Amino acid sequence: MPHFPVNHPARPLYRVLSGLIGVYILVFGVWGVAETIGEPLFARNSTWALGLRTNLAFSLASVIFGIVLIIGASRRTNLGHYMNLTAGAVFLVTSILMMSVLQTEANFLNFSMSTVIVSMLFGLILLGTGLYDKVGPPEHAEAELDRRKHPVADAHRR
Repeated sequence: MPHFPVNHPARPLYRVLSGLIGVYILVFGVWGVAETIGEPLFARNSTWALGLRTNLAFSLASVIFGIVLIIGASRRTNLGHYMNLTAGAVFLVTSILMMSVLQTEANFLNFSMSTVIVSMLFGLILLGTGLYDKVGPPEHAEAELDRRKHPVADAHRR
């Protein structure tokens, strides 16, 4: 079973970081919808919003995804933990898949290389925030601290 730190001291910073990414994605999506309204859903023209190429489908997905990330960042439960882990994986997989079809007709989300890079960065940041924002009772945090200070663990640090 993977080990995620419980009640990490920088957890509020990680929630703010994932919330800011959610706000950027939401603003990008709203701006993209405003720019691409009336165009076909999967248009492949040169429409840009906040430095990233988009179409109506990608903009609508960004609005939904931004709202989900903001909701996850605003909760003080493990919902944000699981949302960030999932969102990070989705961003990374999507960016790799869209990079593989960048110059083909299969680029249905109208990605550019800058969009791929931003998606990879957001995926890595969200995955990192998801690893450290797990919430638990104080007993779990104390047990984790005791496990880190165990004599066997100290022997391996030398």
